[in-house]
Amino acid sequence: MKYLVILILVSALFQINQAVALETGEVPSKVELKEELGGRLDGKPWSSDELYGIVSVIFYVAPDESDTNNPASEALKKEKFPLDKFQSYGIVNMAATMLPNFIINSVLKEKQQRYPMTIYVRDYKKVLVQAWKISDHSSNIMVFDKNGTLIFRKDGKLAAEEIQQMITTIRDNL
Repeated sequence: MKYLVILILVSALFQINQAVALETGEVPSKVELKEELGGRLDGKPWSSDELYGIVSVIFYVAPDESDTNNPASEALKKEKFPLDKFQSYGIVNMAATMLPNFIINSVLKEKQQRYPMTIYVRDYKKVLVQAWKISDHSSNIMVFDKNGTLIFRKDGKLAAEEIQQMITTIRDNL
């Protein structure tokens, strides 16, 4: 009986956590990455307010998963979406690895050269994981429309069909 009660409590806690996870059709709560919480590579703060007025994609990635969705990044690069209507962000979950920050920063500088139209941001304290209940230690892709509403989400590696779905979703909302 004691084990049944524990199982029910754990199950209830899991369901509560899942119920507040960011889902398509929702506008996420405001988050800001600055100072000890993180920010852009140039040291400037980043805010989710930047998601308004433009179609945006966020790759929220643990450093150990940084190459998981390179095919999706390459597909976006090939599309050459207009910069006045589209912005991509690479936000790195710096707390999701044992790698030293200087190594991650070096990799980020290389990625910035490879994808110059992407804004790279560091999240030192898993702010987005906690605020938006997205997967930790993973590769998450989220697309937002001009109103900041989540219109596409995938945690983990995207299949070719999902990459095409992401591209189509972006194109349809520009």
